[in-house]
Amino acid sequence: MTHPRDILLGAQAAASAIPVCDHYSGVEARMRKSLQLQAEMTEEFGACVFDVSLDCEDGAPVGGEADHAQMVIELALAAPAGARIAVRVHPVDHPAFEADMAAIAGRLSQRLVHIMVRKVESVADVLRAEQALLAASAGALPLHVLIESPAAVHRAFDIAAHPRVQSLSFGLMDFVSSHGGAIPSDGMSGKGQFTHPLVVRAKLEIASACHAHGKVPSHCVVTEFGDAAAIQAAVGRAALDFGFTRMWSVHPNQIRPILEAFAPQQAEVEVAIKIIAFGAHENWAPISFFGKLHDRASYRYFWHVLERAHRTGRALPPEAQNYFADVGASP
Repeated sequence: MTHPRDILLGAQAAASAIPVCDHYSGVEARMRKSLQLQAEMTEEFGACVFDVSLDCEDGAPVGGEADHAQMVIELALAAPAGARIAVRVHPVDHPAFEADMAAIAGRLSQRLVHIMVRKVESVADVLRAEQALLAASAGALPLHVLIESPAAVHRAFDIAAHPRVQSLSFGLMDFVSSHGGAIPSDGMSGKGQFTHPLVVRAKLEIASACHAHGKVPSHCVVTEFGDAAAIQAAVGRAALDFGFTRMWSVHPNQIRPILEAFAPQQAEVEVAIKIIAFGAHENWAPISFFGKLHDRASYRYFWHVLERAHRTGRALPPEAQNYFADVGASP
């Protein structure tokens, strides 16, 4: 029997299955703690609910890029089976980029879920990163890219269209600082990042570009990691108002609020289970459910509800959990 995700999502199926939280760490001790926390929460929720991205860009000291990359490789190789690990490499114009890709992609092509490249300005940067993957015999690895400038936002649709790209992230702080003071500092955090017109436009462009091409829009980090109310407010707006389906975390305190914000309400999950079951029984033909018409469009919506429930660790009854029996914690 063909799986509902293949019937309803087609080419979008692979991208829709990644966790809603991407947790970054660049210091060795924090990397180790992040991997341990991922293992503990996977056991708690019964699914891997966040990626751990080991950072070679902000984490590596100047002149120590090769040593840092080697340390990241050793950590990834030592991680338990089923861990979802990614690595952020240096930008394509950095002297360490080629060495990062050769070492990390070359050694970890079977261990990583993706490689993140920051400061991507155009499709040409994506092509350069893709060529580096191919040279490292890591042609199956997806790329996640960080959009950080007005010019990159302008090209977001073209970047999202590239088949190698799985997700676009928004680099808020670099985006604001690239405007030469035209955007006030409040635009880097707090309410300003959701109200300043230029920042709002950038976020909506990135989210729209991703949805147009079946990719995952990932929201920027919230810098106020000690302010629980600020985290919850920002995550809620990113998920509900701006169309993002994934978000960065830079502190363990941010992971659970991100999961909570992206999780569907239990009542909607219960409706989704019933509608998907009816749709499958009718071979995805239109049905009437409590006096409302449902067809492929609404089936697709409610399938996304079930996927988000699974990816955020929500308990599902056996008949719904069976849909995800073939979904491992890593590719």
